[in-house]
Amino acid sequence: MTTISAHGLPRAGARRAADHRSLAVRLADAEGALKAFLERWSIPALRVALGAVFVVFGAVKFFPGVSPLEPLVEATWGVLTFGLVGGQLAIVLTAVIETVAGAALISGVFARLGLVVLAVAFVGIFSPIVFFTDELITAAGPTLLGQYVAKNVVLVAAALVIASRVLRGRAHGR
Repeated sequence: MTTISAHGLPRAGARRAADHRSLAVRLADAEGALKAFLERWSIPALRVALGAVFVVFGAVKFFPGVSPLEPLVEATWGVLTFGLVGGQLAIVLTAVIETVAGAALISGVFARLGLVVLAVAFVGIFSPIVFFTDELITAAGPTLLGQYVAKNVVLVAAALVIASRVLRGRAHGR
């Protein structure tokens, strides 16, 4: 809306206010469009990214001597299974679990299965914090191995966000 002066010409102040309001509306529209895009694509992107991380780190374990985590994986399986599973079998089982979970997440169709397998994997991933604390944390702070384990907290948070989208059933409010 433009204000007309007594001489029939638009007043400069009114024109600037209209331009600012128009700019504010355009910015709000752009922000709304970005929000709609993010609501549609951010969780699927997170699902695929999380799946890719697990496929890559799982696939590496299929090649003996490639993963720097092999000794920790073997020791963790040994503790969790009371010595029944260890050595290369522990590495291969971990590779299968991580790769299957990742591929299921990437597919989208089997994302719920991938989340269940991932939940099982997270038990093994975080167990070294309890069983091998001295290898993960020293007086000087976390070791490189400890930092590697600790960063998985972010992966758990990502899995929870994905679960909020892919799980079925009614949500119960407070």
